[in-house]
Amino acid sequence: MTEEQFRILSEAQDFVSDLFANKVDKAIHFHTLQHTQEVLAGCETMADYYHLDDEDRFALMLAAWFHDTGYSGGQAMGHENLSVELATRFLTEHRVHQNVINKVIGCINTTRLPQNPTSLIEQIICDADLFHLGTSDFKDKNKLLREELNDFGKLELSKKDWRKKNIEFLTKHNYFTSFAKEHLDPLKQVYLQELNKKAGIEEKPDKKQAKDAKEPKPALVAKNEKPKDKGLSADEQKKLDEVKKKKEKESQSERAISTVFRIVAQSQNNLSQMADSKSNILISVNAIILSIMISSVFDKLKTDTYLQAPFTILVVVCVLSMVFSILATRPNVTSGTFTKEDIASKKTNLLFFGNFHKMGYTDYDWAMTELLADKNYLYSSMIKDTYFLGIVLAKKYKFLRIAYNIFMYGLILSMIAFTIAFLTPGATEIYSQ
Repeated sequence: MTEEQFRILSEAQDFVSDLFANKVDKAIHFHTLQHTQEVLAGCETMADYYHLDDEDRFALMLAAWFHDTGYSGGQAMGHENLSVELATRFLTEHRVHQNVINKVIGCINTTRLPQNPTSLIEQIICDADLFHLGTSDFKDKNKLLREELNDFGKLELSKKDWRKKNIEFLTKHNYFTSFAKEHLDPLKQVYLQELNKKAGIEEKPDKKQAKDAKEPKPALVAKNEKPKDKGLSADEQKKLDEVKKKKEKESQSERAISTVFRIVAQSQNNLSQMADSKSNILISVNAIILSIMISSVFDKLKTDTYLQAPFTILVVVCVLSMVFSILATRPNVTSGTFTKEDIASKKTNLLFFGNFHKMGYTDYDWAMTELLADKNYLYSSMIKDTYFLGIVLAKKYKFLRIAYNIFMYGLILSMIAFTIAFLTPGATEIYSQ
């Protein structure tokens, strides 16, 4: 996208954030700024997946920011109308092309239930708006939505009623994009089956049925065999098991990745601390030697000329050793700025302070939101951070090795030089007198 499009998106973020902070009822628990940011993240993920052009991506991001701003009007029903009005006014003031405005309006309107998208970007925002149905956040988000309907909508839904509404909604709902069908729908079906199972278990028979019914004996389950979910056919059970295994494998993979990064980071941090500690020791030792030499030998150089050569060698050795020790610990801070194009092209590593310390908080907040919404960008940044930390460590230990070599060989050379100086005829004569 262009710099102008990034600027407008940044201003839209500020506008919408202020709206949710100051004008949206606190009784709204689900349709919050966080939900808007999560919809934005889902849109960005699918925009990357489908390689949208700049105009469609720009319109999609704007629609994601504005699609729930209508809640600032105090009503849930028909909030899309106010969302369209707010978006149109904002985009007109910022002189956005009418073609983009029309796409934004279409995307916002298509989020009405029942959804009926007609273009790819409309399908994407519809699926992003209900992204949570196929993620591990479903239960938490579902709880927040019920609280919102009870507090803001004054519906007073019981758990049983809410479960029935969820079953009805999930049964009728279909994702539109191939991405959502592949990555989100399988887990959504698992949640639907779990809700159906709970509804079946908690159905209480009438008194006559309860009196006549016999208690069934529990089926014997083999030691290593998992109990089957009730009410599911063999094919449904197999599909459910496959989805659970896939999600479990993905979860284990993510935990393994985070563990690897954590161990590597701790190891590199320990190595860096060791290098700094060794450098400090070398600097301190050389500083002590220099101070002793200068205070005790410097005055004798005018009369005892045979000490000048070994004294000079030792001073040079100490100074060079200190210089390379300082180079090993000297920090190197980069420019501290980035552009929106850098974030869009995923060039900037936001995990290193040197790349953002001169940026404003708003720009950094936007950039981090982009980073956290894109798993590939996040992993790429972690890999870059690990790699460049390794480069810095290699540089530290290179200078440290040079410093220790200079100190070790230089100290030996200095001692030899002092020995030769003391054994010279001139020095012998002075001491014999």
